[in-house]
Amino acid sequence: MGGHMKTTILTLAAALISGAAWAGETAPGDVVYADGAVEASLTGTPGDAANGAMVVGSKKHGNCVACHQVGALADVPFQGEIGPALDGAGSRWSEAELRGLVANAKLTFEGSMMPSFYRIDGYIRPGDAYTGKAAKGALTPLLSAQEIEDVVAFLATLKDE
Repeated sequence: MGGHMKTTILTLAAALISGAAWAGETAPGDVVYADGAVEASLTGTPGDAANGAMVVGSKKHGNCVACHQVGALADVPFQGEIGPALDGAGSRWSEAELRGLVANAKLTFEGSMMPSFYRIDGYIRPGDAYTGKAAKGALTPLLSAQEIEDVVAFLATLKDE
């Protein structure tokens, strides 16, 4: 009986710890923008630049290279030219500005075609005009809070020589 109780307490402790980590994440609707910049980390956890590079270069994740050229990812083919080259992004913009641009570039560059990677509402749902079956309720963000932080960490490493 004592062993079972100990396992239950450990399981509960693990759940509380993982819940606490999740609780530190800023939800998309709670992000505070100041002139398009976001000062506070969305997770409170430092970004992983290596994972950020993967998100930037992967078609299954951020796919930033569909529109931006990134010299540091020269091995990724078919880089786009719609958006500005990201080389030197860490010199052009502060970490807070980079975070705001990745989360919702439209707050900095009105009319930008760049997706808002950490936005869940305010979208026009054209499906209603055709089928009446557009998804209801809030959408999930294109990238998670930690993926945003990882991308920001990677972009911050792209300094002018």
